[in-house]
Amino acid sequence: MIKAIGDAFSDIRSGFRLRRVWLALAREDIDDQHRRTRLGPLWLLVNYLAFASIFIFLFHRGDSSQESYAAYAATGLLVWLFISEILTQANTLFLREENFIKGTTLPISVYVLRLTMQSVIRAAYAVAGCAVILLLSGAVPTPVWLFSALALLLILVAAPATIIIFAFLGAYFPDSQFIVTNVMRLGMFLTPVFWVYSGQGGFRMAFYHWNPFTYFLEIFRIPITDNTVPTQSFLICGTVVLTLWLLALVLLGRYRKQVVFVL
Repeated sequence: MIKAIGDAFSDIRSGFRLRRVWLALAREDIDDQHRRTRLGPLWLLVNYLAFASIFIFLFHRGDSSQESYAAYAATGLLVWLFISEILTQANTLFLREENFIKGTTLPISVYVLRLTMQSVIRAAYAVAGCAVILLLSGAVPTPVWLFSALALLLILVAAPATIIIFAFLGAYFPDSQFIVTNVMRLGMFLTPVFWVYSGQGGFRMAFYHWNPFTYFLEIFRIPITDNTVPTQSFLICGTVVLTLWLLALVLLGRYRKQVVFVL
C-alpha cells in the first residue's frame, strides 16, 4: 500500500507540472460547449438561476419552517449540482479519454485535474447565481460566512479524490455509470436540497441523518442560513474526505498503468 501511495503521489506531481495542459483543455471544453451561442458560458449562470427559481417560487412558496427558503434552496442547489456533476462525469472519464490514454503517456492525474477544473469553472457561475439570490433574499453577510468559504474549499479538495475513485469504477465496471446516474437522480429528492427537515421522524429523518450528502450541504448552508458553525458536520465531512483520498491514492498507485488494458 505504501508503494502504491508513493506511486500515486508521483503521478499527481507529474500532473501538476503539466497544469498548463489541463487548464487549457478545461477552458477549451467549456468554450466548445457554448460555441456559437450569444451568451456563451453565461448560459451556466442562466441555467442555475432558472433551476433555483423554479423550486423557490413554484414548489416551496411561503415555507413556514425556514425563515429564508430562497437562501436555503440556493445554497443547497449550488453544492448538489457540483457534487452531482463530479460523480456522473467522473464515472465515464476514462472511457471518454480512451484515445488520449492509449495514445499518449500523460499522467492519469491530468485527466482528473482537467475534469476538476471544468467543474470548478461551471460552479463559479453557479456561485455568482447563488450570490444574486442571497442578495435578493435579503441575506446579510457575517463573519460566520467565512466557514461557508472553508466548506467550498473542503468540497473542492474532495473532488479529485472522488473523480479518481469513480473513474476507475467506471472503467472496470461500466454498468456503474447507469447506477450512479440513477442514484444521483433519486438522491436529489432524498437529500435535503429543497425540502426542509424540522425534526420529523420516519423516512425523512433517515434520509437526513444517514445521507452523507446532507453534511456536505450543511457545512456550506448553515453558516449562511443559521449564522452558526456546524462543527459536527465539518468533522464528518473531514473524515469522509480523508477516507476518499486514502482510497483514491491506493487505486491510482495500483491501477494507473493497468487501466489502459480494460478500456
